[in-house]
Amino acid sequence: MSDQVTITLDFSNNRLLPFLFGEHNSYLNLLEKQFHVHIQSRGGRVQISGVPEAIQSAQSVLRYCYSRLEKGLSLDTIEFEAAIRVATQSALGMHVTEDQDEVILTTHRKVIQARSAGQKTYLKQLQHNEMVFGIGPAGTGKTYLAVAMGVAMMLSGQVDRIILSRPAVEAGEHLGFLPGDLREKIDPYLRPLYDALHDMLSGEQIAKRMNTGDIEIAPLAFMRGRTLSNAFIILDEAQNTTPEQMKMFLTRLGPRSRMVITGDLTQIDLPRGSLSGLKEAKEILEGVEGVSIVHMDVQDVVRHPLVSRIVTAYGNKRPA
Repeated sequence: MSDQVTITLDFSNNRLLPFLFGEHNSYLNLLEKQFHVHIQSRGGRVQISGVPEAIQSAQSVLRYCYSRLEKGLSLDTIEFEAAIRVATQSALGMHVTEDQDEVILTTHRKVIQARSAGQKTYLKQLQHNEMVFGIGPAGTGKTYLAVAMGVAMMLSGQVDRIILSRPAVEAGEHLGFLPGDLREKIDPYLRPLYDALHDMLSGEQIAKRMNTGDIEIAPLAFMRGRTLSNAFIILDEAQNTTPEQMKMFLTRLGPRSRMVITGDLTQIDLPRGSLSGLKEAKEILEGVEGVSIVHMDVQDVVRHPLVSRIVTAYGNKRPA
């Protein structure tokens, strides 16, 4: 076992310290619990005692969070826990660079950036590739970050519109037996996409852009026969596409467009024995130039900590 050592960190801006340490030093207490270190603070001076590996992780969290505050970015419990998660992944041997080109998305309502190593990779791929597959369990931010990137690109003029789509598997893509007009029939299946948009744009902005066609939300079946140009296109819940639907969707990509396909291969709702279009596309397109396939796992779950434990438990469950 490594010997205990102590290091000292100095933070010069005293005004930021209450935000860095948390109410009643709650963030420092989180660090102590997570990394089994002892932390003492006096003014802007922080002493961390423990084994070298744990100290390295704890100080990386504090330095990163202090840097956020210096840039005028927010720091709340969720953000602090995300920084702890990234540091923990680094300690486990998952490579996390601390470079200065981290992708930060600014929308009208909030600033969004990666909360895990997998999310950081995902955002960089979204920024640099025309077609990105985001594959992983619930809670990893696959759809949310894709919508955020789409909104940021639309607001900056890099694309003219956002097109969001999902396969309505639960309604068999027919929807006719449901009550109400078309909008009322499809809204329940597209609600998660609306929820993500409302985190980044006001309701008034969303309504205005939907009326002008700058934002379009539609079932996958409505994509057939179209060429989608100057657009940021997202297919959500792609594990529930058939191979034919997936090929149809992928070939809608038009000039000056980006396409993101997200899904969780552990939650396929297709009829038993049916092949998932996402699974087939992942195997066919691996290594194709211009296509990036990003895999996220339980380490990238950024919802309530219990969600990570649920995903892990289900992943460990053996078929009967």
